[in-house]
Amino acid sequence: MKKFDLRNIRVRQLSVDELDDRMLLVNLYVTQAITIIIGLIWALFQRSNPFLLLQFPKSLTFLWWGLGLAAAVIIVDLLISRWVPEEATDDGGINERIFKNRPVWHIAVISFVVAVCEEILFRGAVQHSFGPYWTSIIFAAIHVRYLKHWIPTGLVFSISYGLGWIYIESGSLWAPIVAHFLVDFIMGLIIRFRREHIEQ
Repeated sequence: MKKFDLRNIRVRQLSVDELDDRMLLVNLYVTQAITIIIGLIWALFQRSNPFLLLQFPKSLTFLWWGLGLAAAVIIVDLLISRWVPEEATDDGGINERIFKNRPVWHIAVISFVVAVCEEILFRGAVQHSFGPYWTSIIFAAIHVRYLKHWIPTGLVFSISYGLGWIYIESGSLWAPIVAHFLVDFIMGLIIRFRREHIEQ
């Protein structure tokens, strides 16, 4: 029987172009599963009930907070994409690869899964420990694909701070979940249909 040797394991960084579509999706969903598990465990260590985080509020004011922030983010993002060169906002092509060939229902599923998982971790757990400012620093650092350029890094930090602020103001995790979902879903649709329009 051959002996297993840890020294023979080689780790190398893959570019997005080296991943096929299936592996890209597996990576996305596994990452989100890890994110929600960490968020739930962190919430338990803070002695908060993670299920209460997702308790649906009686009032629908959280919806206005989420819609308002999402609208502001999308307007700013569209203005940036219109006036700033594409290479200054490049994320390495990951968003393009994730959304460009997806059906609309799958873009919605991806956007919802990412919104719920990331908001449980960052707003539901991390923000409780560190506050919105440091949570936004961590959130921006986690989105490593944007760190090569200061404009998307600043935008991700600002969006995260906005998500933290509407969480505090609304008192419901559903406000940042709604905003996060709408931003990802609408930007995913823009990538999907812009690519389709270019190819025609």
